[in-house]
Amino acid sequence: MIVRKATQQDAGKLLTLIELKAEFDRSMKGFDGEISTSVEKIERTLFGEYPFAHALLLEQGDDVLGMALFHYRYSSFRGEPSLWLDDLLVVSNERSKGYGRELMLAVKAVAEESQASHIAWTASPHNIRAHQFYQKLGADVERMDGQRPYFRWDCV
Repeated sequence: MIVRKATQQDAGKLLTLIELKAEFDRSMKGFDGEISTSVEKIERTLFGEYPFAHALLLEQGDDVLGMALFHYRYSSFRGEPSLWLDDLLVVSNERSKGYGRELMLAVKAVAEESQASHIAWTASPHNIRAHQFYQKLGADVERMDGQRPYFRWDCV
C-alpha cells in the first residue's frame, strides 16, 4: 500500500472517487446536490498552471483504494497557512483496515512539510464513526454549526 500525490493522469480516477464520495455523503445526509465536475475541470483546477487543490491517492497494486483532496488557506492575522481537507474517502469494501489513518497521516505530513499550522475539515453530523476516528487521531472539535462538527488537527 502506498500513498502518493495524484498527477494529471489520475484525473479520471479522481472523478470516480469524487462520485463515490458524493454517494457516501448522500447516504450520511451530508450532501444532496449533483456532481458538476469533469475530468477536464479536474485537470485544469488541480494540475493546471494554477492548482487550486491537491490530491493524494492510496493504492494497493493497481487498485485505488482512497483519496484525500485538500487546499491551502492563509490567515493574514497569524501569518501562516493551514490546510482545508475537502474530501477523505476510502472505498466502501476497504474501510476499517487502517487506510483512512494512512491517508490522514499523509495529509498531516504535507501540512507539516509546508509549515501549516493545522488541518481543518467538517463531517456530517450523522457520521459518528468518522467523528470517533478523527478524535482518535488527535483532532479536536473546534466548533459546532448546529449538529455539524468542525474539526481541527494541529501540526507540530
